Amino acid sequence: MKAMILAAGLGTRLRPLTNDRPKAMVRIQGIPLLEIVIRRLQYFGIREFIINTHHFANQITDFLKEQDNFGVKIHISHEAEAPLETGGALKKAASFFSDGDPFLLCNTDILTTLDFYQFFQYHKKNKAIATLATRQRSTSRYLIFDEKNTLSGWTNIKTGELKMACPVAGRFQLRAFSGLHVIDPALFQFFSKADRFSIIDTYLLAAQKSIIKCYPDEESVWLDVGKTPAIEAAGKLLGQVLENNVVDMFRD
Repeated sequence: MKAMILAAGLGTRLRPLTNDRPKAMVRIQGIPLLEIVIRRLQYFGIREFIINTHHFANQITDFLKEQDNFGVKIHISHEAEAPLETGGALKKAASFFSDGDPFLLCNTDILTTLDFYQFFQYHKKNKAIATLATRQRSTSRYLIFDEKNTLSGWTNIKTGELKMACPVAGRFQLRAFSGLHVIDPALFQFFSKADRFSIIDTYLLAAQKSIIKCYPDEESVWLDVGKTPAIEAAGKLLGQVLENNVVDMFRD
């Protein structure tokens, strides 16, 4: 299985830490976020990656060269003019997934102990075009799923904005997206013709004709480290993860 790691963002929520480096190179206990994600996925057997870059891109490529790509195949998709958002980034890198196999898509600012093997198996079992890891947590934006965990819509509860892909039969549930995806390349047929676009809008379009599933994840450790206050918590969490051997992400 292949994976794409999103590392092109400007990291504005992490300023001043990102004034002189990309978000992916912000360190937790001395370890760059990018390295944490790569090693975490290596643990589950992933050996081929594509990473999108933009902000201080040379720091990422130099770091990977210094680390000899951590012993795996790593390709770079450079977004020179501006970050393309998740949808546009995936569209630019689409040829990397020409083998037709499902792949993982991850953000660099998510620290988690999610079992990616179980996540992937759940996706295959449901024969979905995409599977999105979600959990019950407070946020302003929610994905709407029916009682069978099938995507039906999206809402922003602060603004009242609502986008529905299809009617919900029976009970519905609001779940927060965790920034972790398993995607079948069949999703590419629903991509916008634009270069820069939202992956959520793509999912809502695809959900009108295809199955997009929710992967309920309440048990794993999960932390969005995209904001400065979360960095201290992330340091404590990483130490806990290593100490308790929940995942031995730095095993040689």
